[in-house]
Amino acid sequence: MLHVLIPVYNEKDNIRRTLDELESVVKASYDVTIVYDFEEDNTLPEARAWAVEHPEAKLTLLRNDLGKGVVNAMKKGLGSVRDGAALVVMADMADDLRVVDAMAERMEAGYDVVCGSRYMPGGRQIGGPPLKGFLSRMAGLSLRFFSGIPTHDVTNSFKMYSASLLQGVTIESSGGFEIGLEILVKCFVSGGRITEVPSTWRDRTAGESRFQMWKWIPHYLKWYWLAIRWRWLGTGN
Repeated sequence: MLHVLIPVYNEKDNIRRTLDELESVVKASYDVTIVYDFEEDNTLPEARAWAVEHPEAKLTLLRNDLGKGVVNAMKKGLGSVRDGAALVVMADMADDLRVVDAMAERMEAGYDVVCGSRYMPGGRQIGGPPLKGFLSRMAGLSLRFFSGIPTHDVTNSFKMYSASLLQGVTIESSGGFEIGLEILVKCFVSGGRITEVPSTWRDRTAGESRFQMWKWIPHYLKWYWLAIRWRWLGTGN
């Protein structure tokens, strides 16, 4: 079973479209868990109404009780997965849901992490701040070159993880979307299998982005350097 995890913060303008697109394009068997911080989140009425309209859908609302913020919402969601695989999807329509089935096929072939990759041949990034896109691309390409990690796109949160990997990883992240990079690097240094599929990322058209690039860069760098040290020194210390 594929478990689709959607962390949300006031995504009433996007959640229906995200759920509709999942239903439209994903053929693999899946369920959806929406992870939220507070009961007043305006996503929740829309999600509940959608669930009533789609009684065949497997939709769960999960309260994040680990602390506010996307990193804790993702921790809560990933920690709830006990079997199969987990896919993190943003509710802003940025992720390329058309490639979910291809990612699931790679997972069934025995991979521990399947990355949606904007920067491999066939991948694209449309919109978004140019500096953010440049830094993300350079991080992926340079880490691939210097560490040998087998993906062009290390910072994209659109990744699929095996439940067995998640159960063996202690998540330390505290700064936003670094959690995806942390799990990827820990999989790499432990000898796990990693692959990627080309995907297209599009900047949100509704709602407000809460990506805090300058605040979160130091958190990303911690895992970036760990992968390089492991490759050249055989240690993460």
